[in-house]
Amino acid sequence: MKILVSDPLSEEGLAILRDSGIPVDVKPGLSEDELCAIIGDYDGLVIRSGTKVTKKVIEASNHLRVIGRAGVGVDNVDIPAATEKGVLVMNTPSANILSAAEHTCAMILAAARNIPQAHESMHKGEWKRSKFSGIELNGKTLGIIGVGRVG
Repeated sequence: MKILVSDPLSEEGLAILRDSGIPVDVKPGLSEDELCAIIGDYDGLVIRSGTKVTKKVIEASNHLRVIGRAGVGVDNVDIPAATEKGVLVMNTPSANILSAAEHTCAMILAAARNIPQAHESMHKGEWKRSKFSGIELNGKTLGIIGVGRVG
């Protein structure tokens, strides 16, 4: 068994793969043709959003058994072609929960303090400090309504 990682992945993630004792090759930035030329040597493919796993890539594989998307969604994988060839496709749906929640908090603070408007004003060479002071959240009740894992 051999795994190809075709997009940048954290060292922590690579260590998990390597610690399993399975050989791992990291080759980010491959074109479709380059990926087709080497995919036949691998049983597993780990991707992020940068790699498009097309029907051509899947058909070029000889041993491929699984495609793992390190992230949410699999829109960059030809699911019908993978299914037809018996290749399991999986993702990590909870991978960005913390990042999405943190981003939500950042956007709430930016909205409360008029940061986007102040930023635009600064780019125009203006300094209207009193116009963009916004509101303090201290003492206020803030609710977040969401759907799914983040909300």
